Amino acid sequence: MIHAQHCDYLEVEVDRFARRFETTDDSISVPSCPGWNVHDLSEHLGTIHRWAEHLVRVEAPKRVPYEEMGLELTPVNPDWLRRGGAALVATLRASNPEAPMWAWGPDQHVRFWSRRQLHETVVHRVDLELAAGTAAFVEPEVASDAIDEFLVNLNGAGYFSPKVKAIRGRNQSLRVATTDIEGSWTIDIGDDGFLVTRDQHPADAELSGSAQDLLLVLYRRRTLEDRGVAVSGDDTLIDFWLANCALE
Repeated sequence: MIHAQHCDYLEVEVDRFARRFETTDDSISVPSCPGWNVHDLSEHLGTIHRWAEHLVRVEAPKRVPYEEMGLELTPVNPDWLRRGGAALVATLRASNPEAPMWAWGPDQHVRFWSRRQLHETVVHRVDLELAAGTAAFVEPEVASDAIDEFLVNLNGAGYFSPKVKAIRGRNQSLRVATTDIEGSWTIDIGDDGFLVTRDQHPADAELSGSAQDLLLVLYRRRTLEDRGVAVSGDDTLIDFWLANCALE
């Protein structure tokens, strides 16, 4: 998927989130985000959209805290969510995806943000649906791209997800493979951290399943026990990875 596709899907996901928010009690707790209710989740997503829009619009060369941007942060309602999402999509579409700027992942370009914000919105839309008790669906191509983006960027998440720094010292390999769309990633965990590649060398353990099921397990939105994900090889390696890979 490329920048323009990420923008198109992001527009769809903003609308999906806002429409679900319209029919959901915002005081309901969100089981996949402990300590948050639907209002908290929606406030977070709308704020992140406005923060990312500002960063992209000015092609920020370094991280700018949202508190310094003077963002419109209330009231949290469907219209507020749609305005923030629409502004983000419009700014991304008007920007050069190749333009250099700050990002917390390795791809220090505008295109990082169209991809990141799509998948941030997808995962939180699933959070909202889990809270509402409705079935979630993520298109296989989006879910596969989200897995790739998650794995590629994870090394950069250590400053806000400290457990990521603990993924080292195993000298083992874990493979993640999708069964409904082409996709396979090998994670080599060594003394200095971990490296994600598309190599097909033998792995000590493997997680396989549909792109959506794998995505929700990797993001800790579902457990291995309640999703259709197959596990093979060293269970302790899989447990170690899942215990430390979550974005916080």
